[in-house]
Formats: sequence, structure tokens, C-alpha cells
Amino acid sequence: MSKSWANLGVDLHLEPTGSGVRRGLTDALRDAVASGRLAPGTRLPSSRGLAADLGIARNTVAEAYGDLVAEGWLTARQGSGTRVAARTVPGSPAPAPHRRPPGSPAYDLMPGTPDLGSFPRMAWVKAARRALLAAPSDALGYGDPRGRVELRTALAAYLARARGVRTDPDRILICSGFTHGLTLLATVLRERGVTDVAVEAYGLDFHWKRLTAAGLRTRPLPLDERGTVVEPLDATGAPESGAARPGARRTDPGAVLLTAAHQFPTGMPLHPKRRAAVVDWARRTGGVILEDDYDGEFRYDRQPVGALQGLDPDRVVYFGTASKSLAPGLRLGWMVLPGSLAAEVAAAKGHSDWSCGVPDQLTLAEFLTSGAYDRHVRAMRLHYRRRRDELVAALAERAPAVRVTGIAAGLHAVLELPAGTEEAVLHAAAWRGLAVEILGRFRHPDTEGASGPHDALVVGYGTPPDHAWHGALEALCEVLC
Repeated sequence: MSKSWANLGVDLHLEPTGSGVRRGLTDALRDAVASGRLAPGTRLPSSRGLAADLGIARNTVAEAYGDLVAEGWLTARQGSGTRVAARTVPGSPAPAPHRRPPGSPAYDLMPGTPDLGSFPRMAWVKAARRALLAAPSDALGYGDPRGRVELRTALAAYLARARGVRTDPDRILICSGFTHGLTLLATVLRERGVTDVAVEAYGLDFHWKRLTAAGLRTRPLPLDERGTVVEPLDATGAPESGAARPGARRTDPGAVLLTAAHQFPTGMPLHPKRRAAVVDWARRTGGVILEDDYDGEFRYDRQPVGALQGLDPDRVVYFGTASKSLAPGLRLGWMVLPGSLAAEVAAAKGHSDWSCGVPDQLTLAEFLTSGAYDRHVRAMRLHYRRRRDELVAALAERAPAVRVTGIAAGLHAVLELPAGTEEAVLHAAAWRGLAVEILGRFRHPDTEGASGPHDALVVGYGTPPDHAWHGALEALCEVLC
């Protein structure tokens, strides 16, 4: 080993015991906590930093941290790193693992967030340097409300190749995420006379609230084994005048919001016949399809399902973001707009002054054109697939009665539960320090029938950092056994 055990991170002064690198590190950390040399609440170095100091593999450090988290000596929380457990005092036995009151989770399996520890920091810094050195001075001005042309051009090429999107840079608008884009479009639709938007019966309530805040009513569409049921869109018929225009009120759904490639949260893709049917509905009625392609790059068991937008670029608004592929903190998203909407949505963005930082736009453009984005996505696809496979294998061994669905793509899985047990399982998870979500949480309030197609947990296997993953998986199995 090239560096002394006593010369690491925050000067931990560890003395290794036992044989083997992982065993030695684990024992040394445990002794330091038990003796009181590492006080409760002390933040430990990152697994990457400690591995660099010691000259050992990052996975070895992550596994040592994971062992001690599982034993209760350490805690790991998203955003606050790995710390000495608060209840550990000198001379006390190791605390019982996963016995925490609600509100203080040790493990985060909430859906919707990628593994933030895997953000490609060095590659991003290199891309930022190249982009800023090459950028003209006027790039740092107020600029076009649609966003930097470099990024719009790079996205047009990437989306055509990776997602089957048909567009050009003039019809792409950069926004600060899906919710920002949805807010802009909702305002334009309302001004055009739309009053109702059909949405999936299961989804994110803050998306529905943004539509409601713009003065639009949301109408839930049911789900079945083939995805969202789109036939109800035709129930009220089409307006005689076709596409809605400013001042012409229409009470049937003038738009529909879909997660067609990977329904959130149930995980089902929209059946091909329904993809064709919803496009036919939009052509026939003048309606608009809002396609949220939130995790389209991450498909594991077969070729990716292409974007719905490719079937009819004049009737589909395509939304994408860097939130799942890179990190939500970048606040970078994009809308691919039909020509008939592009100018109005750009004007709405200009009026609201919701800007996106130029340096990050230029960096993402460089990241795309240099091939760094593709390399990162390929690496993360393998990373998340391994985690998915480990989740499925662990549940098959420890909780074989639990059926796992929605795993062909994305960063989360749906674990079916016996009827009427969602809340009890959620409570048990909280007492084991595990943050998960129930399927019923995503149900539209106007959806008729039971709380869901079935009781289930929605588990975000992409969320935990490496050092907490195995501890989180163990806690989940304990809850479901």
C-alpha cells in the first residue's frame, strides 16, 4: 500500500487490524468509533477520497462503509455523506441496525433521483473548460430565450440519433427542467382556449398542480397491462373548429400528458396500438400530446422504445432533461416543439424571464458533441442494470412472494404487495431507517376505484450512493421478509 493508514482524509489515525484490505479498514474504523476517537456525527471522507488517500480501490472503501452502516456504527444519508452514528458512545455495544423512528431515514430508496455520486465531475470540468474557452464573448449576454444555439444544435443531432426525435434547432427550447417547460406550455395552451388536459391516473402530483395553476383541469386516464388507456380521449368528441385558437373555449381534453416510453411510476410502456391511436386522436381533433421522456436512455432488456414524437412532430411536444442522465441540480431541460407552437412558447419564456445559465448550456453542448455524454450514459446504464439485477436476485432469495415489475427500463422498480398492506409496509420501512414510496402516493385524486392497480412499493434503486447500496438492499429485504 503506497500510503500510511494514519495519513488519510481528515486525519483519522486508523490502525489496521485483521487480514485483508477491506477487513483491516472495517475493523480500524469500528475500533475508532467504539473507542470514541471518532465522535458521533463526525463526517467521514468520501469513498473516492479515502480510496485515493490509501491507494486502494474505491469499491473496497464503499464496501467497508456499507458493512459498518449495516451494523449501525455509521449512517449514510443522501446529501450529507457518511457519518458516525449519533447514538454510538464510547464503550457502548453496536446499536441495533435499521431501528430508527420515522423521519430520520438511514437509506434512501425514493424514486426519481439518479446516483449523484456517479456524476462525471472531471469530464464535466474538462468540457466546461473547452466550452468556455471557445465561446464568443456575446454568448454571455442575455441572448435568445430559446437557449444557446450550440446546445440546441447538439440536442437536435443527439435526439434524432438516440430517441428518434425529428426536429431542427429552431424548434428546440432550453428550459430549467420538465416542470418549467410544462408551466410555459400550459400558459400557451390556456391562451389558445384549452381548458382540460388528460393525464395518466398515476404520476407526479406537482405536475398536475402546475397545470391547475395555469387554469387547466386535469382528467385522469386509467392504466392496464398495456399502459395508459387512451380510448377515453374520444369520449367527448372533437370541436367543430379543430385546433383550439385564442378565445375559442374547448371543454374536451385539448391535450394529453403521457410518459409513453416508461410510464411513471408503474413502468409500463405505452402499447404500440395505443401509440398510434393517441397520435390519430391528436390529428383528428387538433389536440396536443405532451411527451415526458424522463428516463428514455435507460432501457436494459431490449432496444429502447423510441420517442412518440417521431410519429408526428406537428402534434407532439417532446420534453427531455439531464436530471436522470446527469443530475437534477444542473437544471437543464429541453422542449421539442411543433412549428405552430415554437414562437408562442419562446415568447412565454421571454416574458417570464426564467433563464438557464449559459456556462452550463455550453458545457452540455460540448459534452454531447465530444461523445462524453454517450460514454457516461453507457456506463450508467450498466451501473443501474447491475443494481436492478441485484435487487431482483435479493428479493427472489429473501422475499420470493414479492413480484417485481416495471424493471425493463428506468431507475425504479415496483414491488407488488398483498392488498391493504401499503401503509403497514411503509411504516415498517420507516422504523428500519428506509425511505421508500407507496404506489398509492402517485394516484390522481379523481381516479375511481381502489387506491391502485395493486398495492405496491415504488423503489428507486438508482438513488443510494455506492457505499449505502448494499445496506439499503438489506434493509428492504428485512422489511419484506
